[in-house]
Amino acid sequence: MEHHESLLSFSNPEFWVLAALVIFFGLLVVLKVLPGALFGALDGYAAKIKAELDEAQQLREEAQGLLADVKAQREDAERQAAAMLEAAKADAKRLAEEAKEKLEEQIKRRAEMAERKIAQAEAQAAADVKAAAVDLAAQAAETVLAARLAGAKGDALVDAAIGQMGAKLQ
Repeated sequence: MEHHESLLSFSNPEFWVLAALVIFFGLLVVLKVLPGALFGALDGYAAKIKAELDEAQQLREEAQGLLADVKAQREDAERQAAAMLEAAKADAKRLAEEAKEKLEEQIKRRAEMAERKIAQAEAQAAADVKAAAVDLAAQAAETVLAARLAGAKGDALVDAAIGQMGAKLQ
């Protein structure tokens, strides 16, 4: 036979387990053990999560600061590189202009030197030609005079002209 006892019966052991459990939880609430422990655990967990979030925020801010520093350094480096490139271009242009000017000046000096040498050579050639002409004229005059003197007596006017001719040609 089946025996059904009411749950609210004092003779039912399940009633006493239920009553003990209710009294136990009631005491915990009254003594604030359960809510304090429960809320304390939740508060501790929330504090831990908040600390982790704060640390993550701080790390994020530090990372953003480092990123900004790196960007500023990169921009500074790019500006310096651009300035160096411009300076190098300006130096190269200036050096090219200086080299061109020096080359033109050197070409001009060499041309002037060549012109002087040519002028000296022309003057020397002209002097050599004059000397050769004087020698040839003197020889011709000597030959003519010797031929005249051999055939006839020289005339005083011709002798004076011949004497002056040697002095004038030199």
